[in-house]
Amino acid sequence: MATNKITEGRRVTYTNASGATISSGAPVVVGSLVGVACADIADGASGQVSIERAVYQLPKTAGSAFTLGQALLFDVSAAAFIPGSATAAAGDISGCCVAAAAAASADTTALVLINAGVGTVETGT
Repeated sequence: MATNKITEGRRVTYTNASGATISSGAPVVVGSLVGVACADIADGASGQVSIERAVYQLPKTAGSAFTLGQALLFDVSAAAFIPGSATAAAGDISGCCVAAAAAASADTTALVLINAGVGTVETGT
């Protein structure tokens, strides 16, 4: 085994500078990845965020249905997932998450496979 291995890479320590507490289970943008808070993280505090490729039940915006395997976009302003075909705004993350099951248009949560690939952060230019 390599002697320079530090961690399995399933979680990272994240410092919350959002101005509000991040709730356990909430999506968290970590660079070009979308993670999930492992516990509440108070503003100004550090906590663990899972960046492991896994399926989570996460917020989605009502008004669009998802199909199994559909590429998703994380809308940072809504803190929810939308179809990957939507136009990304500054800060939105695309290319790293997919629908792990179909979701109806009226649903406000969806099963999301996070970090199925490396995401792209929209610059807004």
